[in-house]
Amino acid sequence: MNIQDKTVISAQELLAPDSHGNSSVKYILLALCVLAALLVPVVVKDPSHQNLAILILMAAQLGVAWNIVGGYAGQVSLGHVAFYGLGAYTSTLLLTQFGLNAWVAMICGGVLAAAISLIIGWSCFRLNGHYFGMATIAVAEIIQIIFTNWEYAGAAVGLTIPMDQQGWGSMIFTDKAPYYYIALGLLLVTLAVNYWIEHSYLGYYFRAIKDEPDAARSLGINLSRYKQIAFAVSSFFTAIGGSLYAQKELYIDPGSVLHTGLSIKMALVSILGGVGTLLGPVIGAGVLTFIEEGTRALFGGSGRGTDLVIYAALIVVIAVYYPTGVMGWVKQFFARRKAVKAQKEQDVQEAKREAA
Repeated sequence: MNIQDKTVISAQELLAPDSHGNSSVKYILLALCVLAALLVPVVVKDPSHQNLAILILMAAQLGVAWNIVGGYAGQVSLGHVAFYGLGAYTSTLLLTQFGLNAWVAMICGGVLAAAISLIIGWSCFRLNGHYFGMATIAVAEIIQIIFTNWEYAGAAVGLTIPMDQQGWGSMIFTDKAPYYYIALGLLLVTLAVNYWIEHSYLGYYFRAIKDEPDAARSLGINLSRYKQIAFAVSSFFTAIGGSLYAQKELYIDPGSVLHTGLSIKMALVSILGGVGTLLGPVIGAGVLTFIEEGTRALFGGSGRGTDLVIYAALIVVIAVYYPTGVMGWVKQFFARRKAVKAQKEQDVQEAKREAA
């Protein structure tokens, strides 16, 4: 048995009472949630409401992808929009210039982003904490400047995907429902990979690097190698999300897929929902997307930036009162209820013994 197997078994034994106590109930609830999600386009016919559901799924997928490196490995990247844009531009160029299948182009965008993340990570992971976050912002700005001045990629004008070919092969539809199912499928795949990471030796190594890097290094864990793995996997799925955005909107430019605010939103989705948790980014995406779209519907162009003010207020509240996010608050709530119930039962038993 090698060190990785021993690590997994020891960690599973340690976590077993908490994580597997109600596994059957969790699986039933999960199946019901997936079934309800599949029925949304059947029940909701309004295209604007379907579009809102797609935006939530896409934001959740990006948050889950960011959570791999920012949540589990603890490396707060604020330049993830670079991979989002690389995925969008790569798939669009391969589709429009070379006629490549949209699905293959999407995978190519993810692979290219993962490869470039290895180069970026090689230099940026020499920095720690805030300096790493600042370095990733700088890299994202450089990539945005490159695409803004690159004529072959449309420069500042951007690229348009023609609608001459429609269907699943080109991933172009006139209806919202197919985009919804693609976004849902992509989110489920990203969640499945997160689940696998969370329960494999990679997840334990990532959390060790995040919580106790010196102790992890002393145990023989190669910090740089596993940070690079987390960064590459996260970049791959972020780029896939960027490709889906390009296929859905049929138009991209540096302002829409390489804007720094997107990186902040990816991080906020995870922080609000519960960084380092499986479903936290999904909850955070629902809350933030409702705020974003709600303020847009209420205030229109005159209220531009209102959502950012609410985001900032939420972050202050979370940082002060609920640093573990919504998921952490939910877990604390049920743990408190369980403790109160156990205390009441204990009091009843003591009262019975005294009466006897």
